[in-house]
Amino acid sequence: MIKFTLNGKPVETEAPATVRLLDFIREDHQLIGTKEGCGEGECGACSVFVNNLLQNSCLIPIGSIEGADIVTIEGIMESEQFKILDESYSQAGGVQCGYCIPGMVMASAALLTQNPNPSEDEIREGISGNLCRCTGYNMIVEAINFAAKKGDGLWQKK
Repeated sequence: MIKFTLNGKPVETEAPATVRLLDFIREDHQLIGTKEGCGEGECGACSVFVNNLLQNSCLIPIGSIEGADIVTIEGIMESEQFKILDESYSQAGGVQCGYCIPGMVMASAALLTQNPNPSEDEIREGISGNLCRCTGYNMIVEAINFAAKKGDGLWQKK
């Protein structure tokens, strides 16, 4: 039996230890905001927080998360930080097809939690593990800048 929390709720599963966390999240819990892009940890579409650290869920076997705290995009959607990111991405036109956005928002939240006032270079580095094929990144960088300014004081480690 593997036990952990998922978006604040206790989870117990007898799934094989080799099942990917990504598949468990999507198939067993219907949390479809976490996407599979590459399946190789290169694109960031499957980003989740594992014990407050941004991780690619496509690379994590479920057997390795015993006792962990897992948070998906759905788990942060009610937070004030998410609301600011959502408004900022909209204001900057940082969303086109939307496929990468859940992972990009997770990376943005991770970056702003670590560095509430990042420079453009720091933003680009902070999202470098996430691929977007539509926006060319400039609008995403602008969105994160907006979020940093709007969320002054909210981007503190929990």
